[in-house]
Amino acid sequence: MIPALNEAPNLPTVVDSVPTAELKAMGWETEVIVVDNASTDDTAAVAASLGAKVVSQPARGYGNAYHAGFRVAKGDVIATGDADCTYPFDALPELLLTLTEHDVEFMTTDRLRRENRSAMKTSHTIANHALSALSRALFRNGLRDSQSGMWVFRRYVWDGVDVLSTGMAFSQEIKNAATRAGFRYLEVPIEYRNRQGEVKLNALPDGMANLRQLFEHRFRRTVDGRRPSRDRRHTTV
Repeated sequence: MIPALNEAPNLPTVVDSVPTAELKAMGWETEVIVVDNASTDDTAAVAASLGAKVVSQPARGYGNAYHAGFRVAKGDVIATGDADCTYPFDALPELLLTLTEHDVEFMTTDRLRRENRSAMKTSHTIANHALSALSRALFRNGLRDSQSGMWVFRRYVWDGVDVLSTGMAFSQEIKNAATRAGFRYLEVPIEYRNRQGEVKLNALPDGMANLRQLFEHRFRRTVDGRRPSRDRRHTTV
């Protein structure tokens, strides 16, 4: 699943990087969903021309986009990533293999490694490390990168968590909600690539909103996870 706000130039690269043929050979049927988050360019038209399922979300916000996309996703496994060419969708076969071999329910990724340092502004790196450290202290889940936007998880996890964020804090909230609910989780390193196109992050307001959300979430009563029986091998990207 790919949330997109004015990302028409990047979508051919991003969608084409999803290795659907390789995934099919592994036994996975794949649907690609692009959530058009009130774009003013040709994001929706380009996504449709590439064969993606387009979901319209007129209320802007990173979390709003995912709430809309998850409502229509049919896969029993969902994989996410941004439309700015930073996340390695070509690594999905390896990530899905890790998910199944380790019997993981929620898998998130770590971008904050030395080899990825050049792909992120120094100020963003510092902010990511600070928010992640606070998140670890509050939720005791050991996750190194609370802000990563690439997750691979079983569809029923979404039904078993209470995620309220409509903005950028959605990324940390879904991780903390899944780990707090008791789902089996794992964090794996990924390659993080240089962003293409316009930066959408508003560093100071988004950072402050994330900071507030961490404390609000920590002291909020949450639901327990619910695990149904095993599903078919179908993944949503």
